Amino acid sequence: MDPSYTSDAEAFRARVRGFLASELPADWRGIGALSRDEAFAFTDRWRATLRANGFLGVSWPSEYGGGGLTKLEQVVLVEELARAGVPSMGPSDTFSIKMVGGVLLKWGTEEQKQRFLPRILSGEDLWCQGYSEPDAGSDLAGLRTTAVRDGDQWLLNGQKIWQTRGREANWMFVLARTDTSAPKHRGLTFFLVPMRQEGIVVQPIRMIGGSPDFNTIFLDNARTAVDNVVGAVNDGWTVANSLLALERGDEAATNPVLFRSELDRLVELARELGRLDDPVIRDRITQAYIRVETIRFLGYRILTGELTSGSLGPEASISKLQWSEYHRDVTRLAVDVLGARAMVLEGRPPLRGYRADDPGALNTSASWVGALYNGVADTIYAGTSQVQRNILGERILGLPREPLVG
Repeated sequence: MDPSYTSDAEAFRARVRGFLASELPADWRGIGALSRDEAFAFTDRWRATLRANGFLGVSWPSEYGGGGLTKLEQVVLVEELARAGVPSMGPSDTFSIKMVGGVLLKWGTEEQKQRFLPRILSGEDLWCQGYSEPDAGSDLAGLRTTAVRDGDQWLLNGQKIWQTRGREANWMFVLARTDTSAPKHRGLTFFLVPMRQEGIVVQPIRMIGGSPDFNTIFLDNARTAVDNVVGAVNDGWTVANSLLALERGDEAATNPVLFRSELDRLVELARELGRLDDPVIRDRITQAYIRVETIRFLGYRILTGELTSGSLGPEASISKLQWSEYHRDVTRLAVDVLGARAMVLEGRPPLRGYRADDPGALNTSASWVGALYNGVADTIYAGTSQVQRNILGERILGLPREPLVG
């Protein structure tokens, strides 16, 4: 593990810091300090500012509208933006830029890259994910949504769930079954599907924390062109696995910054409420500090490996397991520090529906209880803790695969 940076990367860091100094007010405390409406409006403006200054898709090739820089410089960028308490992308860009954009760069045809990538960066196309189903979440390969060839189009039928921002998106990437006779991992295909058509119905799901972003999507003979297949037909599992790795890449840089900022805020909360004198609370805070520092150094290790090899290995599962269970436990600690105050929600809930609240957030009961809701979900989405342990047992320890049921 080498957490040092090249001189070019440090020069780029200086450029980013100069940009932040010129764009943010002197009294800026982080987007978390804004009200919900103010934060959403700021994010829209900020994405446009990032785009105008070449800070979206910085490691994408310039012929597709990117910055043509290295992956290391992309890491530097997300580090500095996280430390400044500003978003590194727009609200849909985890799916648009990080996921489907990365997949197209790896697997897309030249025509697909030229067509979709510039529109992703411009914001003309907003993407959502069509993976999980009511009976296929952790066991994604057990999905039942089907796609049947019909001339120069594919017809898709099925249901997708736990789908984020589907009401805003105009495109969805979908994993569907194209060969019902093949073993379940082999008969899948990765599709790009337009959302604005009669064959797609989006129904909202309001989460316990109040987030309105989740949906379930019904596909009833939804259509997409044969040119909108990414990778080979019936080899969608390979494409899907590479996308899951992309989902965790930049997190190695941003998670330690966000979680340390949140822990510092928790310590301040305990101090304000006089709970630091409680030896049990002190011990739990100490354990949280040890774990968040472990996540930081694990992040360095992941980044070093990814920048060297160009891909993530089983260490991505170690990271997911570590940070998600840490965040579940530290948010439980925060609610214990609040005590009875947690029963009356005051202030605004977290701005995001996953992981930590944004830097600058106030120590309100609604923020911490909302973070607890997120902490419980952290161990489920993007691969449950049980699935991560299976991956580590099989790929690192060499344990036999779990027997198939049914």
